[in-house]
Amino acid sequence: MKSQAKKKADIEKLVLGGILTALVVVLQYMGSFIKFGPFSISLVLIPIVIGAATCSTKISTWLGFVFSVVVLALDASAFFAISVPGTIITVLAKGTACGLTAGLVYKLLHKKNEYAAVIASAIVCPITNTGIFLLGCVVFFFKTIQEWGVGAGYANAIEYMFLGLAGGNFLFEMATNIVLCPVIIRILNIRKKNK
Repeated sequence: MKSQAKKKADIEKLVLGGILTALVVVLQYMGSFIKFGPFSISLVLIPIVIGAATCSTKISTWLGFVFSVVVLALDASAFFAISVPGTIITVLAKGTACGLTAGLVYKLLHKKNEYAAVIASAIVCPITNTGIFLLGCVVFFFKTIQEWGVGAGYANAIEYMFLGLAGGNFLFEMATNIVLCPVIIRILNIRKKNK
């Protein structure tokens, strides 16, 4: 039988996971209106990393999955027009995997140094998200990506993928994650100590 303290901790994680889930939906919805180049900026990676650090790998994976579902509903129309299965596979894989890898990296490193674990998770989350997106572009959408690249004035599809589709978004996501995630965890830890 679980102790009262363990039950309370589990309930707190579940509630925080629910709050982070709602935050993922709201941030992705609002982020779909904030464009950086042709695609929206994924501010939702921040609550995914926070979920990895405060709840569990299961919760961060769930948050990544929710992120994927919202992207499919709001931001994937250009890719749906090319390949429905390719879009679904790419978007579900990139979101879910970024939550999973953020959780696994945090779990692996947090006993040595919590803030180093948060920063590492904040780095691996956008790398996974963007890496799987680019891989999906090559596997499912390459011919269209080539056409888009030529139309946008790029020398080739790879240059367009890195500089046109993903480059600016990736750098913004990485910077915001690295700066904000440790700050948010620090604030949550201070609050926890003052309970």
